[in-house]
Amino acid sequence: MSLNVESTPLTAVLAPPPLRLIDDTGHAVAESESGGFRLPAVDTLLGLYRQMVIARRFDVQVTALTRQGRLATYPSALGQEACEIAAVAALSPQDWLFPTYRDSIALLTRGVEPKDILAAFRGDWHSGYDYQQHRIAPQATPLATQALHAVGLATAAKLKRDDTVALTLLGDGATSEGDAHEAFNFAAVWQAPVVFVVQNNQFAISVPLDKQMACRTIADKAIGYGMPGYYVDGNDVAAMYAVISAAMHRARSGGGPTLIEGLTYRIEAHTNSDDPTRYRKTADVDLWRSRDPIERLEKYLVAQGALSTEARADIAAVAEQLAATTRECMTDQAVVDPLELFEHVYSTPRTALAEQRAFLAAELDGDASASAALSGTNTEESTR
Repeated sequence: MSLNVESTPLTAVLAPPPLRLIDDTGHAVAESESGGFRLPAVDTLLGLYRQMVIARRFDVQVTALTRQGRLATYPSALGQEACEIAAVAALSPQDWLFPTYRDSIALLTRGVEPKDILAAFRGDWHSGYDYQQHRIAPQATPLATQALHAVGLATAAKLKRDDTVALTLLGDGATSEGDAHEAFNFAAVWQAPVVFVVQNNQFAISVPLDKQMACRTIADKAIGYGMPGYYVDGNDVAAMYAVISAAMHRARSGGGPTLIEGLTYRIEAHTNSDDPTRYRKTADVDLWRSRDPIERLEKYLVAQGALSTEARADIAAVAEQLAATTRECMTDQAVVDPLELFEHVYSTPRTALAEQRAFLAAELDGDASASAALSGTNTEESTR
């Protein structure tokens, strides 16, 4: 007897509409559709709008600098501003942010200077900012590794009985990694005060979401780990801020982790080395451009009488000044010391590393005889 197995994949099942508080036209949704979340105060939304406008101008400027060859690479977050700005705005000063390589505007919003954000992308230094000062971990290039780091810090905070919460930003592709599974599972089992914010921009470089997973939404996975999951309109900064703020409060109060999926779209290419026309349609990009998170909130604030023409001009002026500062800092030639390669490798200096450092120092000084002697010593060491 054969089983009658349905051939329709689970991905063919339509996902539910994402939670939103302001719709595409800039109108507040009915209370019955808000999922129990309240629309943030107008002053809060105005602050979020300001931060998104400034962040986008920075992002556009840096993309231009990359195309001019003044940066090695830069992953743009154009179109994803609502997810990142809402996440940072929900943090308290003592909280920690664990970002990915695409989250530069999150760093900017948390107070990191443009020159320090771009140091790694220009190849000046591993990371240009002070982690402890900003309470921001290094931007992670390997997918999902920062999720484990966030859970580790959050668990330590719980053991120390302080009120620090860790928030980590991930992409949809990162949730296909084993590190993400381990982070979700460990956080839920140990009730770590951590919030996972997944920016579902629908592509892991060129791989669409339906080729990554068969479930309706990423948020659906939360139930398998035993934690709350929310599927949110990632282009609605009001909804993202409300949901993330609630999750931060829950974590701080001992309620454990939360998984939040923000449905959004990556307007620009993956990086400057990518050609997105090979795997997605221009019509889809145009559709998501029409769902712009900044324009949506702007319509709402104007209708509320909270955003005047003068206020918009003032915000734009601040954004332009930041763009000018960013351009200026990229004209300064970085002073790079090759010997810094050997710094901060081990807490206790190793003899072999010291020998390598001395060999390079001699090479840089042009001391051929010293280099040859040191080379012979190194060869001797390697044959023992």
